[in-house]
This record gives sequence, C-alpha cells and structure tokens, in this order.
Amino acid sequence: DPETNLGLGILNHILVGTQASPLRKALIDSRLGDDVIGGGLGSVLKQISFSTGLKGVSKADLEKVETLVDDTLVGLVENGIDPKMIAASMNTVEFALRENNTGSFPRGLGLMLGALTKWLHDMDPFESLAFEAPLQSIKRRLEEGERFFEDLIKSLFLANAHRAVVILEPDAELNQREADAEKARLQNVKDAMSQADLEAIVRNTAELKELQAAPNSPEALATLPALTLDDLEKENKHIPLEVLDLDGVELLYHDLFTNGIVYLDLVFDLRSIPQELIPYLQLFVGGLIKMGTTEEDFVMLSQRIGRETGGISPSLMIQDKFESEESAVKLIVRAKSTVEKVAPMLDILRDILLTTNYDNQERFRQIITERKARMESSLVPGGHSVANRRLKASHSLAGWFTEEVHGIENLFFTRDLLEKIDQDWASVAAKFAEIREKVVDRSGMLINLTLDRGNFEQIRKQLSSFVEHIPVKNNPAESWAPAAQSGGEGFVVPAQVNYVGKGANISEMGYQHHSSISVILKYLRTTYLWDKIRVMGGAYGAFTAYDRFSGSFNYISYRDPNLLESLENYDSTPAFLREFELSPEELVKTIIGTIGDIDQYQLPDAKGYSSMSRYLLGYDDEARQAAREQILATTEQDFRNFATVLDKVAANGRVVVVGSADAIEQANQQVDGLMEVKKVL
Repeated sequence: DPETNLGLGILNHILVGTQASPLRKALIDSRLGDDVIGGGLGSVLKQISFSTGLKGVSKADLEKVETLVDDTLVGLVENGIDPKMIAASMNTVEFALRENNTGSFPRGLGLMLGALTKWLHDMDPFESLAFEAPLQSIKRRLEEGERFFEDLIKSLFLANAHRAVVILEPDAELNQREADAEKARLQNVKDAMSQADLEAIVRNTAELKELQAAPNSPEALATLPALTLDDLEKENKHIPLEVLDLDGVELLYHDLFTNGIVYLDLVFDLRSIPQELIPYLQLFVGGLIKMGTTEEDFVMLSQRIGRETGGISPSLMIQDKFESEESAVKLIVRAKSTVEKVAPMLDILRDILLTTNYDNQERFRQIITERKARMESSLVPGGHSVANRRLKASHSLAGWFTEEVHGIENLFFTRDLLEKIDQDWASVAAKFAEIREKVVDRSGMLINLTLDRGNFEQIRKQLSSFVEHIPVKNNPAESWAPAAQSGGEGFVVPAQVNYVGKGANISEMGYQHHSSISVILKYLRTTYLWDKIRVMGGAYGAFTAYDRFSGSFNYISYRDPNLLESLENYDSTPAFLREFELSPEELVKTIIGTIGDIDQYQLPDAKGYSSMSRYLLGYDDEARQAAREQILATTEQDFRNFATVLDKVAANGRVVVVGSADAIEQANQQVDGLMEVKKVL
C-alpha cells in the first residue's frame, strides 16, 4: 500500500541513507569491513527487498556481520530511533518529493517511469505519484506518538522469514578454471562434428562478419522518423545572468522560477594550494560534511543538514579555460533549501567552512578506508574512466590536477596515507588545517544564486551577513609543476576484459578547433567505432573523449576482450574518414544528434550551474553561438579534413590500458615497449 511503500523509503534513508544513519554507522564503526555494500531498499520489483552488508570482511568475522545487523535493528526497536534522525530523513525525503529534481532526465519521462512501476503489476499507475496523502498520514501518526518506523522494522525486517545471507569469496584461480572448462567443452563439441559441420560454421561466421560490416540500406533508414535541420533552433538557449557585487564578493545571479527553492553555490579558488597538498583535496572536500565540526559530531551535523536543507554537496571543479593557458580549479559547495530555511542553511555553511573538525583520527580512518575500498572496487567496472583520466593527465594542467585528486595516482596516495595516519597523525591533521587556511578566503570567493527576483530580495541581507563571516586573507597563487607523463602504461587489474585508451593533445599537434569536430566524433562513435570495437570486436562499447578547451583527444573502449586489435582500429580511423560515403541524410541525422546533446534538458538549478561554469571558463554566449553555427554548417569535407589530425594521433598518441595481466603481457610481447606494466590490484 502507498503508505507502507513511502514509509519504507523513509526508513531506508533513516537506516543507511547518510553517514549518520544508525545501521550504516554501526557497520562502519565495527571495523569488520572496509565499506558498506548492498543496495538498501529495492522497490522496482513487486516483491520489495532490503539488503546491506560489508565488503572486505575476514572469514573469521562473517557471522559477526549478520549478528551486528540483527542486534542493531533489535536495538532500534527496543530503544527507539533517534527523533532527530527521523526528522532529518522525513525532511530530506519530503524535499526530494516536492522538488522532483530529475537532473538532465525530463520530468515527464521520470513521472512516466514512476507510474510504470505500479502499472506493470496491474496496480494503479498514479498511486506512486500521489505522495501527499500517505506523507501526511505518516506525519500524523508520528505526531500522535506512534512508533511507525520501529514497527516497520519489527514486522518487515526482524519477523521476516524471507531472508538470505550471501557471501562472496575471492578466488584468484576461478577465471582460469572457467576458461579451461570452456575450452574443454568446446573441444568436445568440435570433436563430435563432421567435416561438413565445421565447414558450415566457417561459412556462417564469414556471413556474420559480412552482415556486421554492412551498413544499413537507405531503404531501411528511410523507415525511421526523422527531423530536419529546419526543425532545429538556430540560436542557443539563453540563461539569465547578472554579475553583481555583494559586499565585495562577486555574485552571479540567475532570475529563474524555482518554486520557492534557493539554489546556492559557494565557489572558492584553489590556486593558493601548495602542490604537495593537492592529493589531500578530495578528502578535505568530503570532510566538510563527513567529519563534523568543533561543536557537533558528524552524526549531529548530518541530522542538522537533513532537517534544515535539501542537501549540501561539496565538490571540485577542475577545467581548462576557453582559449587560455589558465585553468579553473575551484572548490564548490552546493546547497539548497526553501526560502524560509535560508538562515539555518547559511549557518550550517558557515560552520562547515570555518569549524570542520579534521582532528578526529578514528573518523578520518573510517572515511579514508571507505574511499580506498570504493576506488578499488570501481577499477574494473570503471576502467574506461581510469584510462581516460590518465591520458588527460599528460594533456593539460587541469588533466594533471584531476588525476592527482581522482585518478590512479590518488589511489596510490590513499593507500600510503592509510598507513601514515597511524604513524604520524599530527602531521596529517595539520595539512587539513593548512588547506582550510588557504581555501576559505573571501578574496577568492564567488557566489552563484538561482532564484526568482522577489525571493532574492528577501534573502539578500542574510547573504550579506553570511559573507561578513568569511575571512579576507588575499592568499597568493602557487606555482605548480606537473610531473611529465610519457610512454604507454598498462595497469593490471583482476579482469577478463580490458579498457583500451590512446590519445594526444591535438591542439599541441596544430589542430585549430572547429566545432564540426562534435559532429564528426558523434558519427564515429555511432558508426565506425561501434561497428569495429563493439559489433565485430565484442567489446561493450567504445567512444572518443575530446575537450575543446585543452585539446585533449582520446579513444577509449569499454569492457574490451581485445587490446592490440582495438589500437589498430583506432589507428585506422583516418582511413575510414577518407574513404567512407556520407549521405546527406546521415550528415543531417548526426548534426541533429549533436545539437540534441547541446540542448540537453535542464532544470533551474542546472541552468544556474551551467551559466556559472561558462562564466568561470570564459565561454560566453558569443562563443557558444559561433560553435552552434559551425555545427549546423558541418560538411562532408570537414570529415575528410579531420583525418589528417587523427593521423598524428595514430603516429604519436600515448597508450593507457586498464586490463588483465595476460592481455597486457601478450601485447608487450608483440609490440616491444608498448606499455610500462603497473599492478593496481
């Protein structure tokens, strides 16, 4: 029923939704594992499920994890859930329901999929969308003193016989045993075949390859509905922007209707950070909402954020600027609340910026252990991102900086730091104090605000009061000397597939940017690379990554059974561009798709953030309009001309592979010195 469903959603947030959630906290505090796993509430299927657990558990402690989960749930039923935790989760879930922020996914489609979950099971499709009645009922039951969430735990968790304990154990020899068994099975099948059977397989395989390589016929393509260039807007969509002064701080204001929600971004420049402190930055950023303050531990802070705001999320912005040798390297603290709760939101922002308590060794160990576990677990499913970042590190300052705080380099740093915190904690804590001294500086601060005019005037004085609390330090910029990256690299992970990358900075090779490149690369991704790497090569996918501001250009494959074959296909791309036939219909279709990428659906908060990003990068409306016009005017000759650029990537590009030891070793045997091998896991 709707009330139980909504109640379980809120209970899920209470139990595991935040750093302060009691079940999640109990698992982390136990130190029985490295990080929490499990999807929490699974509500897509008709039979709703809940799962949680730990990764990195020793065999001796397996039963302790199950006991810990049970004991924690029993304790919550017997002693009651902290009312502050309930209030925080109630506010967080209600805010999300009312805001209905679907990101770049259109709200209409989001509502449709929400309705579909019920409709698929012959239930009322509007039931899950109409949240007001069940929400008010839950509020009323809580106000009357009912132990609503405790009763849900008792009936649907503790008294539930439909449960399972799943243990996943690593086996370094499993892949080889499975490969040997498959080889033996296929040999048995082959031995049982006649010569005619074998010849038939050869013919079928040749026919399959021919079909895979053949393009769709014009007749088949003509059956698909299509837009024309006349259907496209010729002008870019404009986002209102006013550059104001708020007591000496630059304020970017976007007058947009936000339904009473304040979207606020606080931006701090990071060029004053000494180079040796750069690897610590992501931990500093995460600590702003995970470490607690001098007055509140992280549980109290998390609950306060949940009660008073729609969320606070610090992050790093690292990007090369438009037509400039400089980079924008910023700390951005994003926050949102209703207009009525701006004051408590600003109080929280002031507290985390000025009084975050980084001198808590045990809490810091928890955070860095989780970070290490997540970085390691993302290597295999996210190897394409790892390879792309590593390639970009040699292409620009921003690429190097990103690798230092997010990439393989930071994983190595994190492992070393995990040991260092027990050997010399005082020096580690001192580094975070130094970062705060360098970063929280009003002289390098910018505010980005998205809100309608009437509500802006209501909160203007509160913003001014907040700014007064940020100290002025005028910290000078540091000079950074990125380590040079050269030669190929092969990062070994326990996987049967590879992520194969090759790239270069094409601007440094003489390429003068023209926005037709967006059309060309989209076409390559959906035709040549798709056919060669995925359809014929058996990989899950392949793409190109190009940054127009830095000139970084990379080929990347995803879950690729090949290595050298994919590199050969990359190097054959120029020949394809010179020889293929591009019909007018295909060109128009690709231009339309490219414009669709530019004109992505955006809600008010995303519009305000996009406008701020363009401002910080110097990418103004005039430059954006010129790019759009170049895209719309793309010709077949632009494709042919770009082949010369890719010739240089083929000849001089750097190779980075994340993959299996066997594939990397075999590639190095066939191409001497292709990659320096580095074991990651």
